[in-house]
Amino acid sequence: MRRNAKLSLLLEVYDQSFDRAAWHGTPLGAGLRQVTWREALKRPGRARHSIWEIVLHMAYWKCVVRRRLTRDPSVGFTRSPANWPATPPRPTAALWHRDLALLRNEHQRLRDVIARFPAHRLGQKGWHTRWSNAATIYGIASHDLYHTGQIQLVKALVAR
Repeated sequence: MRRNAKLSLLLEVYDQSFDRAAWHGTPLGAGLRQVTWREALKRPGRARHSIWEIVLHMAYWKCVVRRRLTRDPSVGFTRSPANWPATPPRPTAALWHRDLALLRNEHQRLRDVIARFPAHRLGQKGWHTRWSNAATIYGIASHDLYHTGQIQLVKALVAR
């Protein structure tokens, strides 16, 4: 059975934004590979987000998109506050790796949902959003790319 072409393309875009080779440059996973926990805590300026905060924010939105696509209100995020979860009060390398694993786990769980998503529902309005399911999937990949660029910029700014 031939896979729906639109769904295949959405899954390819989602993969490229996170950990696959793409012409646009560094995907998220590669951008985070060498970041230490101390670097992840640095802010590029007052009232600016750290890489660690951005990582948690991205994990949260992957969870939200998974909830919307599955239409399952029981899908919840484990950290709070939700949209911009707090970094640990006593950060360590182990906690940084735990939160990177949280991001990877949320990414994989959402990828599994996208891979099984019914193609006939792509054009339908998503659950608790004004966007279609296809736009929601494309949007979370775009969200990854936006914040990957932000992370690359933060790395350069805090290295000075």
